[in-house]
Amino acid sequence: MPVRRIRPRRPRAAAALLAAVAATSIAAGCGSDDGASGDRPEIVVTTTTLGAVVQDLVGDTAEVVVLMPNGVDPHDFQPSAQDAAALGGADLVVENGLDLEEGLEDAISAARRDGVAVFSATDHVTLREFGEDEHTDEEHSEEEEAHADEEENGHGPEDPHIWMDPIAMRDVALALAPVLNRDLGLDLGDRSADLDARLGELDAEIRESLSVIPEARRKLVTGHESMGYFADRYDFELIGALIPSLSSQSQVSASNLAELRELIETEGVPAIFNETGTPEGVADAIADQTGARVVEIASHNLPDDGSYLTFMRDVAAAVEDGLTKES
Repeated sequence: MPVRRIRPRRPRAAAALLAAVAATSIAAGCGSDDGASGDRPEIVVTTTTLGAVVQDLVGDTAEVVVLMPNGVDPHDFQPSAQDAAALGGADLVVENGLDLEEGLEDAISAARRDGVAVFSATDHVTLREFGEDEHTDEEHSEEEEAHADEEENGHGPEDPHIWMDPIAMRDVALALAPVLNRDLGLDLGDRSADLDARLGELDAEIRESLSVIPEARRKLVTGHESMGYFADRYDFELIGALIPSLSSQSQVSASNLAELRELIETEGVPAIFNETGTPEGVADAIADQTGARVVEIASHNLPDDGSYLTFMRDVAAAVEDGLTKES
């Protein structure tokens, strides 16, 4: 079922003025969808990958509205008045959490103050700390600068990129199902069990597909620090990132790039996995200097079928291709 933006049915008091201001644009966005949601509860989800899992869990039992357009960097997204009104009128908001949705913080906080229940996905998984698995030869000032930059950009040391691990997303779905039963009256026992099984099978499938990559080549360089959960789950070493930060909104550092070039060469890293949010040309420049290939990885883009399972298969296929093929 496609997700859509619709007029909030019952905006709370503090959100009512904003809903009125946004009414014209919201109505225009409804188009031919008027009345399509019927009496089903409305779940507003912040990101596309999380929205795909929520949609898979609830099926036709609820209306799922995803705020961020597909392919948008969640670190960079700024909400419209329509988005804020949708949050204020939701029956439940599902967010990633850990400040991934930097631009949505105020709007989500306002919805919460107005009585909207908010489910934070990162409250229900085992979190990894930024830097705990990254390649380090010794303590150096660049690492300290990166951590300081995280604090400045609103991130603590915990990594918000949980959607890169299907088992973490299975944990999110299993935690969300009883909340939806309790708060919205949705009986999702069978759907939850089915999704649990399919995500477990997906994990096994990905692990098998990646087993062809030799240990010496299981080294990841990415656009920003987005693949830590993937690396932990499937036994890869994180060598570094073009932007050594959990947020793509941080800046490229000349000293970091110089160090990264050296690491790519000395570690024999075969590929750089570029992604949304990396400044144009940076990955190509490092590749030209080191001989590594540039492989685009859709870390924020759902495929055409809108499926999280297909998304993860595509990510795994890109990693396998990047680390097995010769330059």
